[in-house]
Amino acid sequence: MDSGLVLIWIGALLIIGGVLYGAGQVLWRGRLSDARLSRSTGRKTTLEPQQSPRSFSFRTHWPAFVLILVGGILILTETAF
Repeated sequence: MDSGLVLIWIGALLIIGGVLYGAGQVLWRGRLSDARLSRSTGRKTTLEPQQSPRSFSFRTHWPAFVLILVGGILILTETAF
């Protein structure tokens, strides 16, 4: 195999790994929201969180972003030359 093609495959695997790692971090934290009974109506409230989600911040997902960035750089540099 050509060495350029190998680097493109490595870049693609790094991007896929970064996406899976970022998604795995969110899913391993547990339930995304809780369904609770409302005291006033007796029905279940919406599953959407009341505050903005903090789980998608750069501070918590920096390894996933780095993997995606390095994979993208590998692919772009090999296809440009």
